[in-house]
Amino acid sequence: MTDTRARRAWDEFRDSRFLPATVLVLILSCAATQFVASYTYAAANDKPENIPIVVVGTLAPSAAAALEPELEGALGGSLQVQHVDDRSQAVEMINEQKVFAIIETRSGSTHLALDVSGASGQTVATLLEESMPPVLQKAGFTVTVTDIKPLQDGDPHGLTIFYMTLASVIVGFVGDVQLGVHARSLRPWERIGFTAAYSIFGGFGMAAVVDWLLGALDLPFVESWFILTLTLFTCGMVFTMFSSLFGRWVMIPTWLVMVLLGNPSSGGAVSWPLLPRLLATIGGWLPPGASVNAQHTAVYFPDHQYV
Repeated sequence: MTDTRARRAWDEFRDSRFLPATVLVLILSCAATQFVASYTYAAANDKPENIPIVVVGTLAPSAAAALEPELEGALGGSLQVQHVDDRSQAVEMINEQKVFAIIETRSGSTHLALDVSGASGQTVATLLEESMPPVLQKAGFTVTVTDIKPLQDGDPHGLTIFYMTLASVIVGFVGDVQLGVHARSLRPWERIGFTAAYSIFGGFGMAAVVDWLLGALDLPFVESWFILTLTLFTCGMVFTMFSSLFGRWVMIPTWLVMVLLGNPSSGGAVSWPLLPRLLATIGGWLPPGASVNAQHTAVYFPDHQYV
């Protein structure tokens, strides 16, 4: 009798309006938990694995013998040291975003110049500024630290590009959610057209607020607008694709790819050398990471853009 009542109660619940609402409660609870976990995981990696730097100049054999072991052991052995003879070549490597810092040496001198690049990644620049001078001083050198490629004054922590991208990603797929709820009678090509429309206007609005209204960044306006528009549109189309594949469960893969994996691995909040290996590997292949990289290069390295 008890089993029959329980079965009847389950059948009634399964066919009621409360089952999908209950499932959503569970999904949203898990999503909130995973959201916090993904960002905490990305920011909690205190052991970088690979920070490329370049050493310029020549040292006397005795000085080189004192410096090299300290560099090799610095930051847990994460520094990847390259050597060039010409400073202009080293600066070019900074501009091409191949290295994050320059150590300049001079034969017969115990003074070293440590040049970091805040624009290459503020979290990495801060780490090198704090950790490298003690290492170099231990080897018997005096050190001067200079940021040769600083962030713009309106964005001292280098997070504005990440916030722009985060807004583009979330509004991009939420916009398509709203089209599906409130304009479901649209034909496929019409839905694509309206996705493009809110992408264009949304991208313009974000760029205008950041540059013209708040003055946080001096943007290459048309290029930044295009990047934001493409990010919005791509995320909307990814949601549409997942909607066709997964139906009512579309938010699960969308949230996984765009938010749980895409945003923490983008390199916007934490530079890629400081990310866990998994996130650093996949970041550039997902829309948030591609958008952050494109926007960052357009703003700070406009003469060294590449596809």
